[in-house]
Amino acid sequence: MTEPKPVAIEALEKRLGYTFKDKDVLRRALVHSSFGDGRGGVRDNERLEFLGDRVLGLLAAKFLFDADKRFEEGDMAPRLNALVRKEACARAARRADLGKALYLSKSEDKSGGRDKTKILGDACEAILAALYLDGGMPAAEQFFTTFWDDELDDARGNVQDPKSQLQEWAQGKGDGLPQYILLERTGPDHAPEFLIEVKAGGLSAQGRASNKQQAERAAAQSLLQKRLT
Repeated sequence: MTEPKPVAIEALEKRLGYTFKDKDVLRRALVHSSFGDGRGGVRDNERLEFLGDRVLGLLAAKFLFDADKRFEEGDMAPRLNALVRKEACARAARRADLGKALYLSKSEDKSGGRDKTKILGDACEAILAALYLDGGMPAAEQFFTTFWDDELDDARGNVQDPKSQLQEWAQGKGDGLPQYILLERTGPDHAPEFLIEVKAGGLSAQGRASNKQQAERAAAQSLLQKRLT
């Protein structure tokens, strides 16, 4: 069994900018399943990882919800997936230098376990859970906003007009330009309503609005969401 030196735990707390009241929950978050070499009585970080995955999902969803009021569900879903991927968690773990503080078996340590993406990603989620349990959501959110900095910058990227997004998607599939069809115009002249259908990539969707351009954008957004289901 390979335990981190006490100084590694202290240094980790300094990097996190948070001092745990319950040191046991911090240590448990750092225990990989290999630690103990299969002997019983060693509690690893898998339960905390399970909780941390949900904490991360909520933090990422809230960040995206607040980041840009123009974000629709179709904008947020792929960004959310990028923020919660194991690779993103591992990058955050490397920035926090979690590897030095992990409890691993000797064989896992020798095989480079302190820098393996899955081990680091799992430990990162476990740390999020430990912070949440010890200091509530503010402690977990501080870790998230500090160590996901590059990923958060990418997620804030400009929101492209849905018609432009749809055109790029259709052309990427080798199709022609999306077709917008006016299905109906209703209402009085001072308050018209337009129903537009768009066809692209073998799919179709409809949008309704008070002018054609908005109806086309609504239809394009609806089709973009449909392609994800």
